[in-house]
Amino acid sequence: MVNVGYTLLSEQAGPKELVDHAVRAEAAGFDHLVVSDCYSPWLDSQAHSPYAWSVLGAVAHATSRAALMSYVTCPIRRYHPAVVAQKASTVGVLSDGRFTLGLGAGERLNEYVAGSWPHVQQRHEMFEEALKIIKPLLNGETVTFSGNHYAVPDAYLWDRPAQPVPMAVAASGRQSATLAAEYADAIIAAEPDPHLLQVYEQAGGARKPRYGQVVICWGPDEAECRAILHDQFRWFGLGWKVKAELPGPDSFAAATQFVSEEDAATGIPCGPDVDRHVAAFRRYVDAGFSHLALLQVGGGSQPMFLEWAHERLLPRLREL
Repeated sequence: MVNVGYTLLSEQAGPKELVDHAVRAEAAGFDHLVVSDCYSPWLDSQAHSPYAWSVLGAVAHATSRAALMSYVTCPIRRYHPAVVAQKASTVGVLSDGRFTLGLGAGERLNEYVAGSWPHVQQRHEMFEEALKIIKPLLNGETVTFSGNHYAVPDAYLWDRPAQPVPMAVAASGRQSATLAAEYADAIIAAEPDPHLLQVYEQAGGARKPRYGQVVICWGPDEAECRAILHDQFRWFGLGWKVKAELPGPDSFAAATQFVSEEDAATGIPCGPDVDRHVAAFRRYVDAGFSHLALLQVGGGSQPMFLEWAHERLLPRLREL
């Protein structure tokens, strides 16, 4: 049975609302909660972007059962890797071991506030160095590290959960999938690509969790859902090579000014039809994912969505 999660999308809700949504999602029966870690929304219309780690601490305190995950944190610019390890272990303690640290190489949109944005090869080098720092710290080791990008003279985490916080690494190709298999306890992938998961398994990731995210826009009126999706989520189909390089919401607005509602809704189910949402979820199940978090587009619709999901959607997903 697939582990069904819910996305606390920080770009579309404020911190108090996100904590409320987390409590409601746990009560509705979701197995895990993933929190986006962004400095800025993708478009001005989303209108939010609180500090994900403050939200995680509050959610850890307000919930008791659901697993938690950062989805995902970039440890190469805005945060130093040693500080990421400290934050992750602290949330691990607060959540009584329910937290997984999700990591990725980031996007300029969320990291530019810390200075210049490295080119892609530098980012990959920095990311691997970050993993070499974070993993032993989470395992309770004292770390001394000297690399091309980071220096850690002497670091140790004094507060850690009983079991080390597991790591999951976002991957989009062979190189990153291999990196996930080598350093992490799980993989995160954005597309229902069975080949990518096969590469991960062959590189050493067999029998490890495989996380994905299924974007939907549920509501009683399909036309209204399509309008909401276009207004807040039309950037989604740009592709990671573009999304990683654009600097801010104005750039994403310019890059998507000619995206139509039909274009935005390609591959994303909109409206009240439960079968369409189940079908979108099934694509990832069939590709081999073990953990899937639903992302409901539209900040104001979350309470109604969670009630509907409890009554109509989750029972269907449990059958897959």
